[in-house]
Amino acid sequence: MSIWFRISEAIAALASGESLAEVFRRLRTPPEQSAGFAIAVIALGAKMAKADGNVTRNEVRAFREIFHIPKGQEGNAAQVFNMARQDVAGFDLYAKKIFKMLKSKPSVLYDLLEGLFHIALADGSYQTEEDEFLQAVAEIFKIHDRDFSILRARFVPDQMPDPYTILGVKADATMPEIYKIWKKQVFETHPDRMQARGIPIEAIKLAEKRLLQINDAWDQISREQTNT
Repeated sequence: MSIWFRISEAIAALASGESLAEVFRRLRTPPEQSAGFAIAVIALGAKMAKADGNVTRNEVRAFREIFHIPKGQEGNAAQVFNMARQDVAGFDLYAKKIFKMLKSKPSVLYDLLEGLFHIALADGSYQTEEDEFLQAVAEIFKIHDRDFSILRARFVPDQMPDPYTILGVKADATMPEIYKIWKKQVFETHPDRMQARGIPIEAIKLAEKRLLQINDAWDQISREQTNT
């Protein structure tokens, strides 16, 4: 049974009047949890896409970059996105249900927020409404302000991509300290580790981009320290 079949079943249940709580209750454990994660990205992504008043093709394309849509399943994917976008339920309701489902896996919630950043920046701009939306989701997910700042530094184009912020270290940290944190992040970003955290294979592409940014930040800091 494919992930998109499970997603279609869940959305059909919502459309028929089943409560969001009941749908997500069935999606708490693997393999259904992959469908729950996908629905979370779709629903919150659709809500966020509306935050600035426009839903662009780039934002839909950004979702496709995170989740591989098998040939023949494009219709199901479009249906899920459109239903989530038109749903009268507020984004905070989705976010709270998602947090309840995944609160024992904070790293998965962080990965989800990263996916939302990816979709938000798909049109090349970062609006105030999108920032407020993502901050509200981060608060519901109980994601630390520092971790939110790291994501924003990595994604928002008009911010200086400070390598220390990207790694989440202080500028006066020693090289051994920075090296230890860099190695830890590289280890946690490995695709095998991502899958062990319950992230579906469709979302691993985000980890590849994150790993490039982590390594680039380390290279910048290493060159800076060598030249001082």
